[in-house]
Amino acid sequence: GPLGSERIVSLNGDITEIIFALGMGEYVVGVDSSATYPPERTKMLPNIGYQRRLSAEGILSLNPTLVIGDEAAGPPETLAQIRAAGVPLAITADPPSLDAPQQKIRFVAQALGIPQRGERLAAQVEAEIAAARDLARRITNPPHVLFLYLRGTDVQQVAGRNTAVDVMIAAAGGINAAADAGIVEFKPLSPEVVIAAQPDVLLVLDKGLESVGGVDGLLKIPGLADTPAGRQRRIIALDDLYLLGMGPRTGQALTDLTIAFYDAAQGSRP
Repeated sequence: GPLGSERIVSLNGDITEIIFALGMGEYVVGVDSSATYPPERTKMLPNIGYQRRLSAEGILSLNPTLVIGDEAAGPPETLAQIRAAGVPLAITADPPSLDAPQQKIRFVAQALGIPQRGERLAAQVEAEIAAARDLARRITNPPHVLFLYLRGTDVQQVAGRNTAVDVMIAAAGGINAAADAGIVEFKPLSPEVVIAAQPDVLLVLDKGLESVGGVDGLLKIPGLADTPAGRQRRIIALDDLYLLGMGPRTGQALTDLTIAFYDAAQGSRP
């Protein structure tokens, strides 16, 4: 069972969200910058930096009894230093699949000594995902959806196969336009990719949309204004962790996406 003296440092936002959803948030003493949910609780906690560029010193200074994360956490040297300090470290896989939420929930619950609670939450999330997928099957003409990962003008990428967002687009009844154009993982956005993709819908993250100056700024990116999505200004923006977290809210995010794709499919009928 859970220990009263537990001091948990969570290395990733999705894992933090799972810990809180399991009712164990009070034991968390440190989170990374991708931990944005639950908002009022996570912003009160010491921040250990960005999940892929963590330093062992900051983490160990919080005297954790458990450091937990998923495979996005790093670099490997930092994890090695935590292990060398004798602190229990639990790292879960995070496959780009719709099984990931249940897998991670069960893993975290096991690591925290509350497996039954994990089973209950996993079953609930599984049911929500299944309901969203049933809804998605009603979409008869799937829209072509291009996901853009944007960080101002510095980073502008599209996501093809082998990504969490590819799984989300397909499960919500859309066609991932980048995957359809032969793209695997993340590749730079280019006018060629846009022409090949011809998306009906542009899917972006809230922070990314903000970083390019909103919808008007987005449509100034070469090629985007000339796509069916650009002409219709059909842009879906969702919170980063909500859309990509593969966690407790994945069924809800899929439902939101499905409804947006259904509307897009209706709207693009001749």
